[in-house]
Amino acid sequence: MNNFKDFYSKEEKREVLSVIVINRESVLSRIVDLFSARGYNIDSLTVAPIPNSEYSRITIITVGVARVIDQIVKQLNKLVPVLKVIEHKDAIEKDTVLIKVPIEENLSDIDVIARAYNGAIQNVTHDAVVISATDEPHRIENFVNIMAKYKPLEIVRSGVVAMER
Repeated sequence: MNNFKDFYSKEEKREVLSVIVINRESVLSRIVDLFSARGYNIDSLTVAPIPNSEYSRITIITVGVARVIDQIVKQLNKLVPVLKVIEHKDAIEKDTVLIKVPIEENLSDIDVIARAYNGAIQNVTHDAVVISATDEPHRIENFVNIMAKYKPLEIVRSGVVAMER
């Protein structure tokens, strides 16, 4: 915590946490149980193994007052499979989305919009087109909102991944 005032503030903040864990069964369940049992919310959760190691990185986006965030970090650090909890302060964050829209839409319009969000058309079938985009989470949210006018058949988001600069 930066100071006493921040710790007792009632203002909620968004927190990006990376949790490095031993890659074993039930580890994710234990972490999710910690949040659930205490009524903490998880806005985004992404898990992937760390290449060439026996570890995984769990990226969690949560929102809460400073005191609650501090408590979450302390409790995560107490879990046996957890090696390290990183509270990101200056992170690069990326989110990915796949959106399937009916083929009757103008493909060039869709392609231009996708490119504006670091995206592209990934697949075209006789009845649908699938677009992907990878960008900052708030920009992906904007992209999803813009694509709503094309009446998506399906939308799938990956969840946020983060790395300190």
